[in-house]
Amino acid sequence: MFEQLPLILAEFASASALVALATLTLLEIVLGIDNLIFISIVTERLPPAQRQRARLIGLSLALIMRMLLLVFVSRLLLLEKPLFEAFDRAFSWRDVIFVAGGLFLIAKATIEIVTTVEKPAAGHTVAGGGAATMGATIVQIVVLDMIFSVDSILTAFGLTRAIPIMAVAIIVAMIVMVVAAKPLAEFVNRYVSVKILALAFLVLIGVVLIADGFHLHIPRPYVYFALAFSLSVQALTLVATRKHNGV
Repeated sequence: MFEQLPLILAEFASASALVALATLTLLEIVLGIDNLIFISIVTERLPPAQRQRARLIGLSLALIMRMLLLVFVSRLLLLEKPLFEAFDRAFSWRDVIFVAGGLFLIAKATIEIVTTVEKPAAGHTVAGGGAATMGATIVQIVVLDMIFSVDSILTAFGLTRAIPIMAVAIIVAMIVMVVAAKPLAEFVNRYVSVKILALAFLVLIGVVLIADGFHLHIPRPYVYFALAFSLSVQALTLVATRKHNGV
């Protein structure tokens, strides 16, 4: 391993490599927003003492899955080979994963929206005990982590073929997500309107995943711009409400 260290360090020696690292790190952070919002929402129903632990477990599993996919990146590329044809299109395992993941995300977000609207003052715990609830939450996180990890690595591989650069970018992005997980979760779950907005964004991401699975590419910047615009409007609304109430 130490014999290969000079070769690994050489990957970062050029200016183009540093630019690729910075670009890929930023991209990984942006792509991680989807995952972070989902984790923030599904962990809300856990007892308060277990929420941060569940977030850390979810993000740790995401990091492990992405690093494993990097190790087997050549196998990952096999997921893009045609598997069957339907609707005059060739579908690969990647397409199947994206469509299934998109449907799961839409279903989960829709159920959460209905629950939030019908029971806005419901408690945060779920009947059945902490261990069972923690297990169910982790399963949901793992399912979405797998889809988001495949998307993340394939996106990174399209930007650079240097495995060390991809690995460093993923680790840095994951550190940022770990730091942001708790404050983001508290912010999303503090305001019902913000939570509904976050859930609507997850529905939109589900639609984007399904479209990708059917080879209909929707540029992600459009989606994230819509989210940023909506959050800006929501932030102004909260400020105006506080001033009106004299807070």
